[in-house]
Amino acid sequence: MTTPVSKLILLCAALASTAGAQTPAPSTTPSQVDLARWSREAESVTITRDDWGIPHISGKTDADAVFGLLYAQAEDDFNRVETNYFNALGRAAEWEGDTAVYRDLRYRLINNPDSLKAIYARAPRWLQSVMNAWADGLNFYLYKHPEVKPKVIARFEPWMPLAFSDGSIGPDIESVNLTTLATFYGARPNVALGAPSRSPLPASRFPLPAPRSPDQGSNGIAIAPSNTLSHHALLLINPHTSFFFRAEVQLTSQEGLNTYGAVTWGQFFVYQGFNDRAGWMHSSTGADNIDEYLETVTRQGDHFVYRYGSAQRPVTEDKAVIRYRTARGMAQKTFTIFHTHHGPIVREQNGKWVSVRLMQRPLDALIQSFTRMKARNLKSFRQTLELHTNSSNNTTFADADGNIAYIHSNFIPRRDTSFDWTRPVDGSDPRTEWRGVLSVEESPNVINPPNGWVYNSNNWPWSAAGPYSPKRASFPRYVEISTEEGPRGRHALKILPGKKDFTVASLISAAYDSWLPSFARMIPGLLKSYDNLPSSGPMKARLAGQIAALRGWDYRWGINSIPTSLAVFWGEDIFKRIGTKASSAGLSAETYVIERATDAERIQSLAAATTKLTQDFGRWQTPWGNINRFQRINDEIAPKFDDAAPSIPVPFTSSQWGSLASFKARAYPGTKKWYGTNGNSFVAAIEFGDSVRARAITAGGESGNPSSPHFNDEAQRYSTGNLRDVYFYPAQLKEHTERVYHPGSR
Repeated sequence: MTTPVSKLILLCAALASTAGAQTPAPSTTPSQVDLARWSREAESVTITRDDWGIPHISGKTDADAVFGLLYAQAEDDFNRVETNYFNALGRAAEWEGDTAVYRDLRYRLINNPDSLKAIYARAPRWLQSVMNAWADGLNFYLYKHPEVKPKVIARFEPWMPLAFSDGSIGPDIESVNLTTLATFYGARPNVALGAPSRSPLPASRFPLPAPRSPDQGSNGIAIAPSNTLSHHALLLINPHTSFFFRAEVQLTSQEGLNTYGAVTWGQFFVYQGFNDRAGWMHSSTGADNIDEYLETVTRQGDHFVYRYGSAQRPVTEDKAVIRYRTARGMAQKTFTIFHTHHGPIVREQNGKWVSVRLMQRPLDALIQSFTRMKARNLKSFRQTLELHTNSSNNTTFADADGNIAYIHSNFIPRRDTSFDWTRPVDGSDPRTEWRGVLSVEESPNVINPPNGWVYNSNNWPWSAAGPYSPKRASFPRYVEISTEEGPRGRHALKILPGKKDFTVASLISAAYDSWLPSFARMIPGLLKSYDNLPSSGPMKARLAGQIAALRGWDYRWGINSIPTSLAVFWGEDIFKRIGTKASSAGLSAETYVIERATDAERIQSLAAATTKLTQDFGRWQTPWGNINRFQRINDEIAPKFDDAAPSIPVPFTSSQWGSLASFKARAYPGTKKWYGTNGNSFVAAIEFGDSVRARAITAGGESGNPSSPHFNDEAQRYSTGNLRDVYFYPAQLKEHTERVYHPGSR
């Protein structure tokens, strides 16, 4: 008899023509009803492109504005819009092939199309209209641009935004390890639990891609009127993400929208931005809000049950058909996904199945993200927090009433503190149940502190407002898992306390302050190690010039700085050298270098850095700007780089050294120079008062089309931190308008 587990793997790979088990794809040919509706919507929308190519979209209704927003996004970079959605929908393998099968399966653990359609059906009418407009805007674009050939999604449907309701660079489900997921679902699960005796389609057939690099951090700073020259609140928005991950837009309607900022490609809400009265900046949180449960599973007939308390509960089963591209056409692989009430099963550990529990309320998440754009003061912003769906982020806030706030993760499950929630807990023990979520007041927030500033840089909340920060002893351990202050946190604590008379310009200067606190902490140990060398030793003479350069350094980055090059190459080498030891000791690499690295390790890494610089650039005395470069050649999701092609020097470093302005760069195959792909992606500084005044910059440019004048027109300003004026009001935009049109009119 065929068991449910034996259905984990399809008995044979099928060609696309045999994929009849899937729901038929919607027709891509628009009906006359579609065309009439799209035309009405387009006439209700005006897109004004400013002289940086940024779209300012206005509509009669919120839905009209969303229609225009998605049309404009598709004009600028349909590739990224579609890619974000075929990833979230678990359909990347239809384009990328079998290497993406288990990545798709991971998304299908939470994004079941039938479930998402049911959620859409019960959404509020106003949100359904917005979601309908989302789909209409994209489908109208494809109708008007038949030369654009989608990779996977030929027709967008209104329920699809529910699969991508988090604007973060890495949604919570990506915490699930792909290797162990593939081992459980693709190879041979525990035989004792009734696994099949063979695997007709081996897991080796589906090599696993490298995991996505984690977000390297973001910065949010809010300054109270008491600390500003104008006596108006200021806000810094500085997300660190993959470059070109978000677009810069303005969205207005006659129903109350008037929002400017960064929107993740394909989404219909400004994720980090501001309106005329308030602004918000999200930065990744250290709250522990994802848990794993050890489930005791046994067979009961043809199905499985798991123990909970003194009872046995059925393990639920869902089918997932993952289609993937091959050289011969489309094939598919069928999985049975298992769930307990805690969540989907993601791996096996010592005979137990492991489920993962995380925030998965896409309808509320979309409502919170959209209504947040209309919050015009702290009180109304506070009301949006009652939905508790911003799980992966802390928020820095400021408004025109003079309020500033640091708000810790908006989703923290309340738990029994007798358990160690950083490890899998016993799923059969009812004491491990979540007991709702912490209220806003129960979280380590800071509202209008007397010092007049708050900040977050993905670090812990215990320094968010200097001496007026929340106290660690007052909160359960799970509200924040960081065990030490981060390097950017130390940087902020140097430049913010005691500072008065902030302006937009000085806030930008603070955001680009060139001090590198990690090297200020680590280099003295290196100098001491060098001084401990015997005077007659070969390293003493070989490294004398390098040590002299570092000894006289002020620990500040700069294009012409040779010590920056030497320090970064040394830091990269010693972090690799001691990485395993630091992890085993439960310390950050930086702390390990300071407290436990040996003289030999420090000196050997400096020698290795010298050799590497000399080999790649001819001499170790190479200015940092000759190495660290910004280059945008094409719009590929995985960019290629070329030392022979034009590039721009960038003075700031990776945020791992404590630089607030972040540029995460490295060498690539065929290059010696380092090219950035992550870091400062959108930067804005805003002053709130009777009117809003702002400056901003985007990596590269607004357009993803290499032939567009706006493909790379912001690169030089980006590299120097020379933010441009934001045209927020029609009077400002009037003098800087490139073109005005309705969607589809050109």
